Amino acid sequence: MLVDNYNRHIHYLRLSVTDRCDLRCTYCLPEQYSDFEEPSNWLSFDEIEELIRAFASVGVAKIRITGGEPLTRKNIDQLIPRLARINGIDDLSMSTNATRLDKLAAPLADAGISRINVSLDTLKPQRFKDITKGKLDKVITGLMAAKAAKLHPIKINMVVMKGVNDDEAEDMVDFCMEHNFTLRFIETMPVGDTGRSAFDQYINLDEIKRRLSSKYELLPAHLGRGMQGAGPAKYWQIAGSDTTIGFITPISQHFCETCNRVRLSADGVLHMCLGQEHSFDFKPLLQANASQAELQDAIRHAINLKPERHEFTEKPDQVIRFMAKTGG
Repeated sequence: MLVDNYNRHIHYLRLSVTDRCDLRCTYCLPEQYSDFEEPSNWLSFDEIEELIRAFASVGVAKIRITGGEPLTRKNIDQLIPRLARINGIDDLSMSTNATRLDKLAAPLADAGISRINVSLDTLKPQRFKDITKGKLDKVITGLMAAKAAKLHPIKINMVVMKGVNDDEAEDMVDFCMEHNFTLRFIETMPVGDTGRSAFDQYINLDEIKRRLSSKYELLPAHLGRGMQGAGPAKYWQIAGSDTTIGFITPISQHFCETCNRVRLSADGVLHMCLGQEHSFDFKPLLQANASQAELQDAIRHAINLKPERHEFTEKPDQVIRFMAKTGG
């Protein structure tokens, strides 16, 4: 088991394969942002596989492939089966914006992705364009392709922003009920300059839950394997349906005492917390052909750097990374 200094069992790694994205969500990347890592600085598939073997050997069992947008990484479907075959990895999933799922959903399922999370903040085309600079119909087409490929569960992540999309909570619930998707509402986080700007639109999700409770009967959810995931969402089931909704509340009700994850950026830097700057660079070790034992020792050292809690509100100027640079 991989245990940090606060007796938390770390078994979940979010693996970024690129910091680039084909959308520009207002709370994530500035529209004109171009300071991306050169692809030559990304970890190669060989380096990723070697490092994930080391993580698996010390107790990490869950890998979520992220970005940026992971489907913009060339030949990403060739990496997935390599990771799926690693002994100890029992949950391989992906976070995506779904714009490329129309062509890739079936290959991803065949390669070993068991489930996906899809970022979707609105069901209104013009509002979607305002938030992301993209086209909503590409996402909906991608979601239907994922459904047809029998990826399950498909979880919709909706960042709720006051005065922007908070009026759509009920519509998103109905959409997910129609398609048997799981829905998670997420509070805005002040990560990077864009995140801090978007924090003006923060809304406490207790408000959303109270509003939904007036329309739907919400029951404590008892979720099976693969549904609960490894994350911090608190789930409720809508009575009379199979639909579950979750609430992720990093600001109003932080979940640091049970945090079980770390994030590996595309260039090989392990970030211990979204709301702190503690990190460890694995790239020099990989370029020096470090042994598995050396990588395992480095992982244990890095995990001991993990802070007790994030400090989004206490030290807002401390977090300078954009979400896409950290790994989602």
